[in-house]
Amino acid sequence: MPVDTPLYPVNLLLAGRPCLVVGGGRVALTKVQGLLEAEAHVTVVAPEIDAPLRRLAAEGTIVLEQRPYRRGEVDAYRLVVAATGAPEVNQDVYDDGEAAGVWVNSADDPERCSLILPARVRQGRLTVTVSTGGHSPAVASWLREKLATELGPEYDLLIGLFSQAREEVRAQGIGTEQLDWRAALDSGILDLVRAGRLEDAKERLRACLSSSSD
Repeated sequence: MPVDTPLYPVNLLLAGRPCLVVGGGRVALTKVQGLLEAEAHVTVVAPEIDAPLRRLAAEGTIVLEQRPYRRGEVDAYRLVVAATGAPEVNQDVYDDGEAAGVWVNSADDPERCSLILPARVRQGRLTVTVSTGGHSPAVASWLREKLATELGPEYDLLIGLFSQAREEVRAQGIGTEQLDWRAALDSGILDLVRAGRLEDAKERLRACLSSSSD
């Protein structure tokens, strides 16, 4: 059943934080990979474990416990994903999460979710997410693929330029909110970055910011 209530989008800081994935199959693997991208400390619990997850455990990338889920063990984690394909296990995980105040995502099971994982595109420091509230994962995936073809590495370079400029402005004791950053973005600076003309892009950015502060 999809979610019709409004969703509140957030980006969680999971680096170094313990996360649990209940399940050992293909879907669990994709959830584990997403958590590892966020540098979370991942534990996988399941009675049956596919080979790719075993390899990650052998490399020391994840902690693997081959056993059934134990009621109440979500208490030790910041975020939990249930990817078992067994509604009764997903229900146990969800109920435990609700009791402990731990966020739970149940793969392809919106009724047993306190959070929904959106489709995402990563390009360096840029992250773009797409969610349909569970109404159509296919549309979310399709949009993600379209965005992935449009958002190249130049966007990460652009973010780097603007981040550096922001720090320079702050070092001068100037408030960053009073500058017209949008005018700089609309000045053709992205085309300069795409063309590899980074020094020209920096000069244009400085000029735009200087004129907006006058």
